[in-house]
Amino acid sequence: MLSYQHAYHAGNFADVHKHLMLYTVADHLLRKKSSITYIDTHAGRGLYPLAAAETARLQEYQQGVARAWAKRTGLSKASSLLGDWLAAVGEVQQGGGLDHYPGSPWWLSHRLREQDRLRLFELHPGEHGHLADQALPEAVKRIQGDGLVGLLKALPVKTPRLCVLIDPSYERKAEYDEVADTVLSAMRKARHAVVMIWYPMLPAGRHQALLEGLRDGGLRKIWRSELTLGDPGEGHGMYGSGMLVVNPPWGLDERIHEAMAALLPLWGPTARHRGDWWVGE
Repeated sequence: MLSYQHAYHAGNFADVHKHLMLYTVADHLLRKKSSITYIDTHAGRGLYPLAAAETARLQEYQQGVARAWAKRTGLSKASSLLGDWLAAVGEVQQGGGLDHYPGSPWWLSHRLREQDRLRLFELHPGEHGHLADQALPEAVKRIQGDGLVGLLKALPVKTPRLCVLIDPSYERKAEYDEVADTVLSAMRKARHAVVMIWYPMLPAGRHQALLEGLRDGGLRKIWRSELTLGDPGEGHGMYGSGMLVVNPPWGLDERIHEAMAALLPLWGPTARHRGDWWVGE
């Protein structure tokens, strides 16, 4: 199934959560000089004009990055991490206000050092076409193909360190199990890898299959971050955004907790953030 296009949802609250996590993990990894290979299994377009037909149709960014952008002065004072992240968002703006939102290819590529490498996988031909048009550093390799398959074929990498982002659409129920199986296989080939896994929180609770698969596979060093805007029984759509980090950098949890505490008021009194060391339930 190749119907999903993230442009319809670019910049929503889940993107803010996901990309803040991604930025923070990369920030920790960049404190050491040794080279890193980054692999993004579901890259998308790379940069999203908010006026594009797809993004303008639902305007989900209005409840996401737009709220953070409007409060950026106060948020920057409350959290230096948010200040740095919002300043990075500002780098892609081309007019006088908020007009673009950066996807994961931009977040991973804009701080690449000479010794680092980045592989971007995107299966959807249309989305890969947009990605191919993006101006990215020479160290970035763009591949049209299945990112989960591509990840396993790419291992082991030649650099001392590996950082992976897995961010599927989860249109198919089977994807939750496929992601768990892929992560378990990848960790057997690269035990040192830092792996980030995003998942939607829907009333059906299908993300539990992913969590249970990783637990049953024996993974234990995982930090979980979940941002929820309300109760799962209040509607049929996505009520929360989840992120797992396998082999998380030291100090990640404290920085995210501080940043999320500053962000929660943007989404009202029912918004919650849960961050914990996940070992199965």
